[in-house]
Amino acid sequence: MDVKAFKMDGLGNDFVIIDNRQEITELSKEQIVKICDRNFIGCDQLILIEKDNTSDARLRFFNSDGGTSDACGNGTRCVADLISKEKNNKIITLATLSRILKSKILGNNLVTTEIGAAKTEWNEIPLSNKLNTLNLNIKINDINNNEYSGGTAINVGNPHVVFFVNKINNFDIATIGPQIENHKMFPEKCNVTIAEVINKNLVRVKVWERGAGLTKACGTAACATAFAGKLNKLNDDNTDIEFETGKLSIFIDEKNSIHMKGPVSDIKEILIKL
Repeated sequence: MDVKAFKMDGLGNDFVIIDNRQEITELSKEQIVKICDRNFIGCDQLILIEKDNTSDARLRFFNSDGGTSDACGNGTRCVADLISKEKNNKIITLATLSRILKSKILGNNLVTTEIGAAKTEWNEIPLSNKLNTLNLNIKINDINNNEYSGGTAINVGNPHVVFFVNKINNFDIATIGPQIENHKMFPEKCNVTIAEVINKNLVRVKVWERGAGLTKACGTAACATAFAGKLNKLNDDNTDIEFETGKLSIFIDEKNSIHMKGPVSDIKEILIKL
């Protein structure tokens, strides 16, 4: 089976995008895992574009382990840019499992997407028990085996936990990430971010994504980090979240709705032979 697709990324967070609005492609979990395998095509997530009666399109996100995800910030921005070129429209609305997202194409490969309001109640994350989501008091160790306790839980379409530390380079996200992702506290697992506040307008992060592992960037993690930082009085409403590959600019408006701005790559057409 030959499948036409697109390859795009946001700050190196890369996606295979399949336009399935004609409903001609049915992929098994095994085929999704194969496409995401970097020994075959390779991507952090696979995105299916489907028809929707109320938005420009509906998106379905699949992690590299074949599981589904309710939201993907960078993936949404990439698809918005793709459909914008098709429709010749700078405002694109896309339906996801969690909410309808509006994106604006700014030019020069910059796209901004309104993610909406974050959820912070324990049952909205969700957590397995009623806990203080501002400080989950989860213990993690740095590379010198020093113990740290913390973790703020945020849901921005998918569950995140953010640890604010003094030096992110003292923490091995590849070790901590899977431990927290699979912690019994998170019945639906979670995304994990280690964050270092540089100043009120800049936070550096490392991210472990649920079902995908280490990624170069993560849009919803940037949103969750900025909102968690605001709740902890660590950063302002306008904050840059810095990954090793670049920055995403986050703005939290007066209604606490989160807006994310950043670059997307050029569009590359590919043919997948399954």
